[in-house]
Amino acid sequence: MSTTTSSIGTPNSSTRTKILLLGSGELGKEVALEAQRLGVEVVACDRYASAPAMQVAHRHHVFPMLDAEKLREVIESEKPDFIVPEIEAIATDTLLALEAEGHHVIPTARAARLTMDREGIRRLAAEELGLRTSPYRFAANKAEFDAAVAEIGMPCVVKPVMSSSGKGQSTIHGPDDIDAAWTIALEGTRGTGGRVIVEGFVDFDYEITLLTVRHVGGTSFCEPVGHRQVGGDYHESWQPQPMSAKALETAQSMAAKVTEALGGRGMFGVEFFCKGDEVWFSEISPRPHDTGMVTMITQDLSEFALHVRAILGLPIPNIATHGPGASHVVLAEGDSDQIRFHVDPSALEAPDTALRLFGKPEVRGHRRLGVGLARGADTDEARRKAEAVAKSVRVELG
Repeated sequence: MSTTTSSIGTPNSSTRTKILLLGSGELGKEVALEAQRLGVEVVACDRYASAPAMQVAHRHHVFPMLDAEKLREVIESEKPDFIVPEIEAIATDTLLALEAEGHHVIPTARAARLTMDREGIRRLAAEELGLRTSPYRFAANKAEFDAAVAEIGMPCVVKPVMSSSGKGQSTIHGPDDIDAAWTIALEGTRGTGGRVIVEGFVDFDYEITLLTVRHVGGTSFCEPVGHRQVGGDYHESWQPQPMSAKALETAQSMAAKVTEALGGRGMFGVEFFCKGDEVWFSEISPRPHDTGMVTMITQDLSEFALHVRAILGLPIPNIATHGPGASHVVLAEGDSDQIRFHVDPSALEAPDTALRLFGKPEVRGHRRLGVGLARGADTDEARRKAEAVAKSVRVELG
């Protein structure tokens, strides 16, 4: 039994315990809500006003996270107990400097720096830790890109080294796809620079997210989350994903190694490709994962609650599950800051269903605005129910 007491103050007082969120989307909103439940003062930051987490935070700041000067100014002004990155595109060199000066970055500034782009984390996983990955090459210009594609072979997958929500990702099936893949990757790059990764195609049966939480008592794993992507972006997820005991053991061993190397405490979303008993490391996010939204209906402590517990140094003795569940996204496409949702209640009349609308203030192109959640006798039933909930929502853009 732990003998160390965790101290939590009172918001808006001299004793307050303060979390500063860097990124305030739907995942940050859930983190903010869980922090609020434990009496933590929450300050939300993002590049646009009225971001979801800002709507439930004590205060907020609007500025681009890649603005190093403004990032330092806000952190030095707020003096948070914990700096919690919730997006990839942050001025991580500034976080490294601030951490060296005594600020506490979750899980660590090095983790945020390495995982901001795919190059850092891939080199750590494959070249330093020896984890099995797909073959890969990096390219900084078109000539290097063409050479990388020739060396890796086709089919292959192309991604910007820094992007989010699947932006910039495409698959090269033949020579006619090469030029378009380069253009798509450059257009999908988040932040500065134009480096891309070319990955050999893995013939996998399914892919999973293994939610891995490092906490005061050690490392714990949620049941594996299966997911389906469209254009590199998550559309639905389910838990648990059936897999062999050997494959699960291998995935947990890999996740433990890479999260230990990154260090710190908090939730990590570790992605793997799986085929039979074979497992390949794909990517890792040192924060709650979008596919893990399914845990809001499948677990007693969602990935967001686990993240906050870990941050605050509170114990996580077990992770109880309520049965098979699924999530399915609510999407919209257009250009509007006048959004209205029309919900057909019939899908929510089914037992063990839920709907989350994120409160995003605008749509510019293609955007995820909510998620349908459901439990079922098995994941197939849960997926059908979650999809029905998501499709019961009609999005009107004024």
